[in-house]
Amino acid sequence: MTVPRLMCVHAHPDDESLWTGGTIARHVERGGDVSVVTATWATGTSRHRELCNALKELGVSRDPIMLGYADDGVPVSAPGIGKFCDVSFDSEVRMLVGHIRRLRPEVLITYDPVGIYGHRDHVHAHRLALAAADAAGAAMLHRSTGPAWRVRSVYMSTIADWMVEDVADDFFPTISRYALPGTPPSDIDLELDVSAWVKRKAAAVAAHRSEVERSQMIAKLMALPTQRLDRLFGTECYIRRDLVHGGCEL
Repeated sequence: MTVPRLMCVHAHPDDESLWTGGTIARHVERGGDVSVVTATWATGTSRHRELCNALKELGVSRDPIMLGYADDGVPVSAPGIGKFCDVSFDSEVRMLVGHIRRLRPEVLITYDPVGIYGHRDHVHAHRLALAAADAAGAAMLHRSTGPAWRVRSVYMSTIADWMVEDVADDFFPTISRYALPGTPPSDIDLELDVSAWVKRKAAAVAAHRSEVERSQMIAKLMALPTQRLDRLFGTECYIRRDLVHGGCEL
């Protein structure tokens, strides 16, 4: 069976590892081609270098594609460049269409409509990925970026409600459960078992050293007992949207 080409569209360095690291490592081990698009942080910045190290942990040989926009609230991420959410959406779509037509992925991975937990950059990346996937298949649009290419399926990363329940008391003791994210089983199309790749995923997350040090949430997550961390890292959840009849299995 031919393994489909896969493109991941993420907002920040570390998102590819936290939300889809097991999927990426699994795909590489199956012989699949993986490209990772990261919307923020410019090439050569500290977090770009950490991203390159993380992808090596996941087995990805292709360099990440950096769209080069500024992380919201972190100007040093792309000096002199506009924030990801504030730049012309049409120009962003055109740029991503060019990468899709060049690399021709059958499967595109991004976030669910709420950006997993509501992050502004994540929501924007979701909108960009879906708009570009549609536009890439329309020959009349962005002709100078190359021949049209139709992505077969989009898989939107989401966090299952059981995962939130697992960490709610540890991470959110004062917040009502009703205010926390979490997708019920009935709305999840794929719970992918990536338990065989949790060590690679954990190593990839750890490669984002500055973010582990900055984010109390990630630091707490990585400090969980091994059994709990393996359970959380061992499943990655997706909502599937087919763009052609039959779509494409991940």
